[in-house]
Order: sequence, then structure tokens, then C-alpha cells
Amino acid sequence: MMSEMIGTLYRYNAWANARILDMAAQLSPEQFLAARGASFDSVRDTLAHTMGAQWLYLERWYGRSPRAMPDPQECPDLAAVRACWDPIERDTQAFVAGLDDARLAQIVEYTNTEGQPWAYPLWQQMIHQVNHATQHRSEAAVMLTQFGFSPGWLDFLYFIDVKGAP
Repeated sequence: MMSEMIGTLYRYNAWANARILDMAAQLSPEQFLAARGASFDSVRDTLAHTMGAQWLYLERWYGRSPRAMPDPQECPDLAAVRACWDPIERDTQAFVAGLDDARLAQIVEYTNTEGQPWAYPLWQQMIHQVNHATQHRSEAAVMLTQFGFSPGWLDFLYFIDVKGAP
């Protein structure tokens, strides 16, 4: 049951990320990089952070503990963000597809970027990663809306309604 729930949550996460990326394609290069005063100044920096956090947690779930997040400067435009994020999304979906409830219950230990050890059940880390992405998608949605390009509804139940997910 838990593995089905996590699978649905990660399909939602990919769908919501895609809606943000699709609307970001409407921005001019200047708008994409403009400082807007959110957690991460620009749409680009917000997307790069969201993508980097997804990569970071996936690395942890494979038993690796990266000591740094990817540098947003490596993604100068939306095409670069998509080029980096697409394989992360494919790898994430492949990881999720291989999960069962027993694996989700296992404790996953990692060292954070400051060198501190942490350990949580995999299911908690996976829900945290989606929740973290939701926070930053919301910030990106506000910035996009300020530029006149609202991504529209990003709610989980809206996803269920439009995608017919179980």
C-alpha cells in the first residue's frame, strides 16, 4: 500500500514540476534570471535548487552522500535546466518503480552537505523530498504569475482529477 502511495505522489511531483517548467518557457531570458526575492532569487535559481534537491535525495537513497548541491550557474537557461532535470526525473521514476513496502520502511543513513550524519526511514525522506519541491514550486508559481504566466492549479487532488490517477 505504501509503495502505491509513494508512486502516485512521485507521478504527481513530476506532473507539477512539468507544469512549472512549461510555463517558465514563456519567460524571456531576462525574466528567467530576474531577482524576485524568494528563497532563491530567480525562477532559474528556484528551479535549479528544486532539481538539485531531487538529485541529492536520490543520491542518498542509492547510498551516496554528496557534499554539495549542483551549482545553479551550470543551468544558464531553461533548456539547460531541462537537460539536467530530465535524467534525474527518469532515474527517480525508475527508483520509485522498484520500491516495495519493506524497502520503504528501511532506515537510510546519509551525511548531509555540512558533514552531519542523519538517518530516517526511506518513506519519510521521500515524502519530505516531494514536500520540499512543493514549497519551491509554489515560490516559482508566484514568480511566474507575477510575470503573467500562472501555471494554474498545482493541487494534488486536481492532479488526481485530470490524470485519473488511482
